[in-house]
Parts: sequence; C-alpha cells; structure tokens
Amino acid sequence: MSTFVTDDGIGPAALGRALEERGFGSLFVAEHTHIPVKRESPWPGGDELPRHYYRTLDPFVTLTAAATATERLRVGTGIALIVQRDPIVLANEVASLDLVSGGRAVLGVGAGWNREEMRNHGTEPKTRMRLLRERVLAVKELWTKDEAEFHGEFVDFDPVFSYPKPVQDPHPPVLIGGSGPTTFDRVVEFGDGWMPIFGRGTDALAAQIAELRERAGRRVPVTVFAVPPKPDAIEALGAAGVDEILFNLPTEPQDATLSRLDRLAELL
Repeated sequence: MSTFVTDDGIGPAALGRALEERGFGSLFVAEHTHIPVKRESPWPGGDELPRHYYRTLDPFVTLTAAATATERLRVGTGIALIVQRDPIVLANEVASLDLVSGGRAVLGVGAGWNREEMRNHGTEPKTRMRLLRERVLAVKELWTKDEAEFHGEFVDFDPVFSYPKPVQDPHPPVLIGGSGPTTFDRVVEFGDGWMPIFGRGTDALAAQIAELRERAGRRVPVTVFAVPPKPDAIEALGAAGVDEILFNLPTEPQDATLSRLDRLAELL
C-alpha cells in the first residue's frame, strides 16, 4: 500500500496495524518537506496539486511509528526525495529504521519534480540526477563500511564511523523511482529494484522489465505504484513479471480508511 500520511488523516501506528491485520505486506509513504506557495513546476498528476501534498509527515517518523506497531509489515519510502536530504543523516535514519523494525526497511528514492521545493534545499534542478547518484552511493558506503568515505562532485567526506549498521545484509533495498529514458541506467548501476508509477511510461511494462533484467544481468525486483484495484490489472502486472503491487490509499480519517482497507483486502 502507498499513501500520503498527513496531520488530518489516519495516524501511522493505526494505519500500520490495520494493514497488517488485513494481510497487506507493506506500507510505502510519500515525502514532501514543504510546498512553495509560488510554484511553476507542473505536477505530473494533473493541473491542481492535491491538498495532502502540503501536509505530509516526515516519512521516517511515520514509518518508525508504523514499524513499532507491527511485526511483519515492510516499511518504505515511496519515494524519499534524497536530493533534498543530507546523505550522512539519511544513512543513519534508514539504518535506525531497519534496526527498530527488525530488518523491514525499504528505501525508495527519486529526484522529484518540484523545482522550487528542491531549490529551497539548495539543490540545483539541472544537476539533481548526478546528485541523486552520489547520495545513493555514499549512503551505501556508510551502511557497509566500518570506516566509510566518499569523494565525489557533490558529496565529499573523509573516513567516518557511522552507526547503527542496517540489520538487512548487505543493506535495505534501494528502489529507484521513475520511468524516464535514463532510469534503467540508474537501476543497473546503483539500484536494487525498480519502482515506476502505473500508467506513467509503463505501457509496455513486460518488455521494459525484460529489457531491464537483461541489461542488469540479474532478476531486478519490480514494485509498481498506484495500481488500480481491479483483478484484471493485478493479473496483467503479475504476468508482466512485477513482484509487488501497491494500491494507492487516499488520505482520509481513520474510519473511512479502515472501510476502504476492508474492501481492498478482498482482492488479496
């Protein structure tokens, strides 16, 4: 399940428990630190930016609350805007989440679309993909090396101790979001999986997955966002080689959310 957890919807602990009780396998949450009032960047989903984009809770606080209220639910970002995050802090946050969850953390990453938002974090939109690459590589160094160091164009630090280390071996999976012309380059080089949005550049999904796995020389896991809750869509994605599907859960108060989850659980 993927959703925006906000200050006016169901709380993360209650949501995590409800998902696990109904047999869902994972919770992925979106991230926006803020939305600039004056915005020229077009939202890929349409003309009007929905209200919940303005009100998202911090993803790692959210996922920690959900993780401590559950025993089996995988908890991940969908997606973390890591071009807006310090890589040393990010490595610590995700490793800490993996520790307190007993090895259930997943890091979905992307560069984002809101140029005004990323500029407020000091990120230049034109170089955000190069920045994304270095931050993922630096985080993996911090997770896997006792004395980690990284020297790149944007990320540069001498040897450091960074603990805790993740529970998962070698580290939590890093899923690369997007479906642009260079997305597979990133998945092959530094990703552990691919995470596209249903209907956005995924019209030939079976062929795309086959191409990705051939290029990578391995069976790259694929998770698809915003899948319509229809049996034929679910069946088609399974036939295309998709490993995990994520229904989109609207941001609603607790009672409405629980009723919706009851209906979605019938598809499991």
